[in-house]
Amino acid sequence: MADSAVPSGHAPAILSARGICIAFGPRTVLDDVSLDVAEGEIVALLGPSGSGKSTLLRIITGLLRADRGTVELDGRSIDDLPTHRRNIGLVFQDEQLFPHRTVAQNIEFGLRMQRRPRTDRTRRVAELLAVVGLPGFEDRRVTDLSGGEAKRIALARTLAPAPRIVLLDEPLTGLDRELHDQLTVELARLLRETHTTAVLVTHDRDEAAAIADRVVRMEGR
Repeated sequence: MADSAVPSGHAPAILSARGICIAFGPRTVLDDVSLDVAEGEIVALLGPSGSGKSTLLRIITGLLRADRGTVELDGRSIDDLPTHRRNIGLVFQDEQLFPHRTVAQNIEFGLRMQRRPRTDRTRRVAELLAVVGLPGFEDRRVTDLSGGEAKRIALARTLAPAPRIVLLDEPLTGLDRELHDQLTVELARLLRETHTTAVLVTHDRDEAAAIADRVVRMEGR
């Protein structure tokens, strides 16, 4: 990483990745990479394909295990915690919505895992649909959604259980330029209105500048 990995203003970090190293066969993807993210901060990881941006996100979420290094959340190591217990939300490039579930059923998935009462789930779904600009979509089939609508629902599903931090892996990939630019503005607004701490992976400089408070550049090896 070329830029500082320390939170702007030296605010305490809620997420700290320290000395992360990982190799796939003979190829080293991340070599002694560190990143701190402060409460309420939106950080963009900017760099070309193959620079390890998505790999770092997957290590933070527990989908991959680093060869060396540690990840801490609120000052405590989460290296040995399974993904579902890390209280970290992840938005993928391709949304990964459940095609056999309605919009409401997709959004409330994490709430069901938390065993939240039905009334709480219903309220939270309606609240988030209003936030993402899709009120009344509860009973829609996700297979009937447009590309932009699917992106919004994926974000709502991730935000529903109130994760400590949200990681977004090129969430606006695959959209035409007009819709991409529109959703870039909306995503920046949504993250700030919901006071979400987030790490965004992107290769788009304009997207990073529009959404993030701080940009960390990662170079390919």
